[in-house]
Amino acid sequence: MSEITIRNLESKDLHRVLELNEESVHFLSPLDMDQLKELIYEVDVAKVVEVSGSVEAFVLAFRENRRYDSVNYQWFAEKYDSFLYIDRVVVSVAMHGNGIGKALYESILESARVMEVPVVAAEIDIEPENPVSLQFHKHFGFEEVGKQSVANGKKVVSLQVVTLNNTSRKIN
Repeated sequence: MSEITIRNLESKDLHRVLELNEESVHFLSPLDMDQLKELIYEVDVAKVVEVSGSVEAFVLAFRENRRYDSVNYQWFAEKYDSFLYIDRVVVSVAMHGNGIGKALYESILESARVMEVPVVAAEIDIEPENPVSLQFHKHFGFEEVGKQSVANGKKVVSLQVVTLNNTSRKIN
């Protein structure tokens, strides 16, 4: 495989991001350009992966205290004072199995360390099951901290975190 480059998402990438999102929409929420621009306005980490000059993956991640109405984001916001929530990570189907997702996650975790964020959070579909994603997140040390039904009961997600230190839980 050609050399990969991970860089910040730019406005020129938005159409390709929408294409990639649509390609994997069965695991994600649909997006249109207006919704994507709203997300970009609130996002704290927005990166793309280029392979031979073509954007083949992206990630969007949010810190706490953002105006974001995702039920999964809100779940983490109720439980953690400081976190980085991975909203969506997409790798083009043509590039699956080439280590792009792994490189992107290493980049996300490094960004979290630089921001001194103690917890990185994500959700993984468990109904319908996404065993590849479950195994992938396990490799990075993610552990389940909850479950919830989403999409009007059409999905159940495993809410997972990897703790970079132990100072993030709210005391209730």
